[in-house]
Amino acid sequence: MSTTPRLAPFVKGLAFPEAPRWHAGALWLSDFYQRRVLRVTPDGAVETVAEVPGQPSGLGWLPDGRLLVVSMNDRRLLRQDCQALVEAADLSGLVAWPCNDMLVDGLGRAYIGNFGFDLHARAPFAATSLLLVTPDGRVRVAAQDMHFPNGMVLTPDGRTLIVAESYGQRLTAFDVADDGTLGRRRVWARLEGKGVGPDGICLDAQGAVWLASPVSREVLRVKEGGEVVERIPTEGQAVACMLGGDDRRTLFVLTGRVLVTPQQSLAQRSGAIWQTRVAVPGAGLP
Repeated sequence: MSTTPRLAPFVKGLAFPEAPRWHAGALWLSDFYQRRVLRVTPDGAVETVAEVPGQPSGLGWLPDGRLLVVSMNDRRLLRQDCQALVEAADLSGLVAWPCNDMLVDGLGRAYIGNFGFDLHARAPFAATSLLLVTPDGRVRVAAQDMHFPNGMVLTPDGRTLIVAESYGQRLTAFDVADDGTLGRRRVWARLEGKGVGPDGICLDAQGAVWLASPVSREVLRVKEGGEVVERIPTEGQAVACMLGGDDRRTLFVLTGRVLVTPQQSLAQRSGAIWQTRVAVPGAGLP
């Protein structure tokens, strides 16, 4: 197992940062409890891009450049048109609990996860479904029996979707058909026994996945099959990660306090973004 440099602070004072994306030369993310989508430039300047009363989570972009945002608590997919957010799809008919992370592919199809149960009330676990929203706003179930589907990545050829199942302690892969249908489900990496609960993930150019694990307070680089080749400890609970920077070799790690109330998160402002340099760039580097 190789040794990776320690994380350095990049941005502090956030409430609960999540869903980081590297897009157009900047790091984009949602701050759940400030209810804002943020854009952070490489020098650490933070700009509010959108305010989402229903609490923002997963982010992505349509082929024409318009931003898509998951609105968690009212279970909607929003689209930014001329700086205003409008409803792209209503997800509430298919899921009963908050929606969370999302992946938008090159054709504008959005895969969206959800909790499946009342997490904050410590309700019993229940499996749920992964949704697919087409660019025209149609919603359908893409996969069932998902154990808290969370972060997702798509391989550069667009043919394999990898999903972090937080409560399943695994990364699950699907083949992606031309129409977005998911098939040939399989376990990409088993993480049971490693003390890991995968949350947000990102993919590097060698096909390995970086994953954030809030339960073990670290980020890990994992190969297909489950071999852990790098681990970086974090000061707080690691909830998401993203490879970015001009050469896609800066690993950004988002930390926050999981399962505290929005009021506590807003008062404490302990959410932060950290960074370090890694050897292998993010997938899709030109």
